[in-house]
Amino acid sequence: MKNLVYIFLFFSLSIVAQKSIEATFIKKTPFNEQTLIGIDNFGTLFYISNNTFYKKDKEKTITYSNIQLGPITSANAFNPLKINLFYRDFNTVVILDNRLAEIFKIDFNRIQPYKNVTYISLGNDNTLWIFNQDTQQLEVFDYKTKSTRATTLPIQSEILDITSNYNYCWLLTKDAVFLYNYFGSLILKIKNEGYTSIVESNDNLILQKENELYFLEKNSDKIQKIKTPKLLISQFFVTNETVYIYNDEYLHYYQLKTN
Repeated sequence: MKNLVYIFLFFSLSIVAQKSIEATFIKKTPFNEQTLIGIDNFGTLFYISNNTFYKKDKEKTITYSNIQLGPITSANAFNPLKINLFYRDFNTVVILDNRLAEIFKIDFNRIQPYKNVTYISLGNDNTLWIFNQDTQQLEVFDYKTKSTRATTLPIQSEILDITSNYNYCWLLTKDAVFLYNYFGSLILKIKNEGYTSIVESNDNLILQKENELYFLEKNSDKIQKIKTPKLLISQFFVTNETVYIYNDEYLHYYQLKTN
């Protein structure tokens, strides 16, 4: 009987061990800027430094700055033709094209009904996911028609982070991780076990807990640990299967093996 118990325990531990995902080191490059936003498939860097948004490729660097709106709270370059910058102090979003020219400016103070926005993320077509602090709801907001296409039910927990793609939005709160579709319907809810930041990649989700990363595969509720060396993680993001980890000195590149 004792042998059967040992066999069972060994089998259980083996299953747990198989749930981790390998991340193979590729290279690291010096990087010393305030906030890294992302890197596209061509190696173009998007980042914020001294309240200025930068787009830097192999040939040139272009910038956008709007000091009248205060500090940039967040930025998203998932769609390089519609880069969005959020200025929370002025309740305003600026949409830029690939030359960082301003193409839309959404001042939520002037929109009726008034929206007190604290988080935004990319949406499909001409929309943004916005979190309305007053109603405690996520909204799919059409910034061309200045109307809301969909709303979620109220969320009763403190918001920590948000990420999205054209079809889905993930919301991280102190209590749970929520996944919503484009119609505002809740698809998945998972208890937050200490995660503080999230990033989307091809409908999958990467989560950060202290200086470790975890992987939540599309259509799954099982979170798997990503094997990386002990490293300070100030920021991270994912492009396709490349994980970028910034530790305030270097940008580390890792190849993620999910299969």
